[in-house]
Amino acid sequence: MRPWFLFYFVDFPKTQMETVNGDSLAVVPQETMGNLSDVESYNQRVDEIFKKVNKLEKNLNEVEQFYSSANKKQPNTSKGSSVLKDKDREKLFASFKRRQQDAASREAAASKRMQELMRQFGMILRQITQHKWAGPFMQPVDVVGLGLHDYYEVIEKPMDFSTIKSKMEAKDGNDYKNVREIFADVRLIFTNAMKYNNERDDVHVMAKTLLDKFETKWLQLLPKVDEEEKRRNEEEAEMHLDMQLTQDVAHAKMAKDLSGELDQVEVHLEELRDMVLQNCRKMSTEEKRRLSNAIAKLSPEDINKAVEIVAQGNPDFQAYRDDVEINMDVQSESTLWKLKFFIKDALQGQGKNSSNINEDNQNNNNKRKREICDALAKTSQKRGKKFPG
Repeated sequence: MRPWFLFYFVDFPKTQMETVNGDSLAVVPQETMGNLSDVESYNQRVDEIFKKVNKLEKNLNEVEQFYSSANKKQPNTSKGSSVLKDKDREKLFASFKRRQQDAASREAAASKRMQELMRQFGMILRQITQHKWAGPFMQPVDVVGLGLHDYYEVIEKPMDFSTIKSKMEAKDGNDYKNVREIFADVRLIFTNAMKYNNERDDVHVMAKTLLDKFETKWLQLLPKVDEEEKRRNEEEAEMHLDMQLTQDVAHAKMAKDLSGELDQVEVHLEELRDMVLQNCRKMSTEEKRRLSNAIAKLSPEDINKAVEIVAQGNPDFQAYRDDVEINMDVQSESTLWKLKFFIKDALQGQGKNSSNINEDNQNNNNKRKREICDALAKTSQKRGKKFPG
């Protein structure tokens, strides 16, 4: 959006107005091309500030969203706990740096521990699959060959050792994530057989025997599995904390940078304001007189705002006295122009409101007139019926 105020402040002598696409533009004669270059310089600087502010606004929204989300996750966080967090931030960050440096070695150690667990679990599997009764469970059940027409109605998830072996060797992301998942599938092989076959059937007895042996050996390995899962959970919690801390540090830095950049924008705006005021056209005595008369037409609320504008430009102005008198001759050109544009907008707003009120009153009057006419017409009709001519 092009900043309109620049064209009001800069004095273009003998300018002509042309309308282009519905907008009124100043056509500047050749002798005022120097002023035009000044305006272009102002506009360029304002465009740069607009781009900067838009970028800062995006960063500000991101920071606000981050801390708003953090507060929702921790709604009971008190000021005291926030202060404690700030005090511990450096310690946490230092610990985070150390963990980052040790991340590769920790991951290698975890992988080595998992390989050792898989090796020990593989020994258990070999002992079970090499048992003399393991034959019926090595391959998928031949449902068609054995005529087991209701097998899939009874068994929801068929399982066998060849399927487990294929999944353990898979490299497409469908492999087992941990030892406990393999344990669950091995157990499913035997529970399926026990569920489908009668307790007196050989397959049921074989499955129950192998399941007992497997669970006995699993209980020997279980403490190591539990310890590894505990370590994994702790490491994942640390990783989550590290991620939060990284985001916290990044957004804290962003907020700090925002503060500094906003200060820079304020400095640039002040410089731009000074540049504009150097070219500001002085208001004539007649314009000051009209401005003074226009203030009297403002509403009490707008008069207070006008007084505030004067007070901002004149520190010695006593804005809180009961009888405030504004001397236009002692006000700066910047204050006068601010007043002019404020009063213009305020009076236009009052005009719209006044127009709406007048329209409402007119509509109410017309409605009332129609109601009176209708009442008189009905009365006339009644009289005509009661006293025929």
